[in-house]
Amino acid sequence: MRRILLLYLLLGCLGTVGAADAVAGSRPRVLVTTDGEIDDHCSMVRFLLYANEWDVEGIIYSSSQYHWQGSKLWSGTSWVNPYLEAYAQVHPNLLRHDPRYPTADFLRSRVAVGNISAEGEMDELTPGAQRIVDVLLDARDTRPVWLLAWGGTNTIARALKSIEEQHPERIAEVARKARLYLVWEQDDTYQRYLRPHWEKHGLQSIISDQFLVFFYHWKKYLPPAQQAVLAAPWMKANLLDHHGPLLALYQARRAGEAGFDEGDFRSEGDSVAFLHTLPTGLRSDESPGWGGWGGRFVRVRANTWLDPVTEPGYRYPDGRWYTQTAWGRVRLRHEIPHDAALTAYLEPQWRWLIAIQNDFAARADWCVKGFKDANHAPRVTVAGPLDRTVRAGDTVALSAIGTDPDHDVLAFRWWQDRDADTVDSSVTIRNSDTADRASFVVPNEPGHTVHIILEVTDHGAPPLVSYRRIVFTLR
Repeated sequence: MRRILLLYLLLGCLGTVGAADAVAGSRPRVLVTTDGEIDDHCSMVRFLLYANEWDVEGIIYSSSQYHWQGSKLWSGTSWVNPYLEAYAQVHPNLLRHDPRYPTADFLRSRVAVGNISAEGEMDELTPGAQRIVDVLLDARDTRPVWLLAWGGTNTIARALKSIEEQHPERIAEVARKARLYLVWEQDDTYQRYLRPHWEKHGLQSIISDQFLVFFYHWKKYLPPAQQAVLAAPWMKANLLDHHGPLLALYQARRAGEAGFDEGDFRSEGDSVAFLHTLPTGLRSDESPGWGGWGGRFVRVRANTWLDPVTEPGYRYPDGRWYTQTAWGRVRLRHEIPHDAALTAYLEPQWRWLIAIQNDFAARADWCVKGFKDANHAPRVTVAGPLDRTVRAGDTVALSAIGTDPDHDVLAFRWWQDRDADTVDSSVTIRNSDTADRASFVVPNEPGHTVHIILEVTDHGAPPLVSYRRIVFTLR
């Protein structure tokens, strides 16, 4: 078993995202701020099962327009503790699948209390805000830092204000390093401080409304296939039953909740933030407009990205993108039965949902099963560079090698990502779903791009997927 695991490490095959990580060359750095809503609790379970894929820089208690210290639903500043204690119990078994899983003590060392006293409070330099300052100013590590706001942005805003005031000469450096992914603007500090002070320096900000896919009302707009992996039978079989103490804390729907069955998925609205950072091979970290497990976005101003709205004549709001203004939330309030437009709006997120849930289920198995009894995602290597320049009329050969740590049979599928590329043409891919070798003819659209996705799925239980995105620039 030790020899198998060492070989697995050398090949970079530790899970769907682990395989892509070997291609990326370094692990993403993430720092979470959380307001402790019930869906944050659910997201924390999933987050911990992916802790092997990142360098976790912080888990910071913060606040939002919905939750702050003293509010009726406030969870306090110790709610993460039971999750870390349960994680500690399953940690030895997780190490059997990937030795990169950090210890619970390490993760505890990353927990701090940020700005929680009131909605949007950013006057106090709290320990949580100071942690963000320290991470961003550490010149020894120049990698980007994903600041994932599961609640408001007030603790992040306080940290960046301290940098602006105390280290103005480093603003441009920090703006290049920090990457924001906001689950709505859950307080006013993005508009009040971050936008006027940092947008001009190129700070990248993604503000998501597509998280509605993982939201409380998922039964109202998801297609049947995607609903199936959130429904009670799937949830109980793959996550809730017999998966150890960490999954035992996962809060699904209870009996008697209107419109839901016991065991139905509740909500993980915040999970999209860290799903975006996973190196799945879809390369969404290179451009929010390419899309991946955390959704796909369009640039609306400077380096700020919001959800794509296709409604004719639509104009994005000048201010906050949140519960009162975001297109999906406004549309949801209309309560249109079987709303095809809302379903289409959320498709950049739900298109990956089955793969996302199966990957979660595999990691739930890692909590209780040995290596040979659980599934692990295939390893994929594409022949040639992932960025290529090609000429109109050329026939481009596509080739890849796939291996599977569990010796599962692999299925290859090549497809054009029309949402991400810029050509008007649909390319015909020869052998698109039958082999590890395929080809297509380059359309005559110089200056544009064609995005080809390779999707490799194993025949394990649950089936797991690895991806590669190849970007062709036409000349």
